Amino acid sequence: MGEAELIKSANQFIIHSVFYFYGDAASKKLAVQTAEDISNHWNEPKGKTKIKGDWFDVRFDIEGYYEPDLQPETVWYNTNSRNNYFRIEEFSMNHISFVDGLNCNTGYFKLDNLFNNSTTAAHEYGHTIGLDHPKILDIRGKGQPGIMYPRGTISDPQFQYDINALPLQPGGTLNPYTRKVLQSDIDDLKLHRLSFNKNGFAMIGDFSSVYHQKHLPFV
Repeated sequence: MGEAELIKSANQFIIHSVFYFYGDAASKKLAVQTAEDISNHWNEPKGKTKIKGDWFDVRFDIEGYYEPDLQPETVWYNTNSRNNYFRIEEFSMNHISFVDGLNCNTGYFKLDNLFNNSTTAAHEYGHTIGLDHPKILDIRGKGQPGIMYPRGTISDPQFQYDINALPLQPGGTLNPYTRKVLQSDIDDLKLHRLSFNKNGFAMIGDFSSVYHQKHLPFV
């Protein structure tokens, strides 16, 4: 979720999103790193969008903060469209990171999904601003996979976990570390449909407002 700002005088279209991270595996360093990962991935294509005949440069302004004492009420009653709240833990009962639906501002990150310039946070951010997984998940011959392709996608060999593996065999699906944000992902946001107020701001995404409790392994 975020707040879009249209600066006509500079042909700038800026999407502001602020992430508050809580949970036992969260930290100040990880909060900053995760925000930087999202920013780097979404700004990499130097995206553009056309609004009423004029072209604008699209920029993502992403901030990340560690909030170890975050209270559920803060999440439930937040009305600031820039704010997103994600729990970070070593264990997830789903074994993956997830968000609370399309167009949302809350979710749960599995710690090991966030390391080594992972694309997981950038992928989940795409969900928060309205993007779903593509319907066709066999993209052999299509080249570079966009950021919203999920694990299990069939891709060209150079984008697999194992370049020598056969499709759908062990190692024969998309390695999420090879995903990139493409101009087509920016296009899919349909930014020209946003309704801006008189001050040039619009909301992108929506409030899910879910405070997540820590998942515990079954014993």
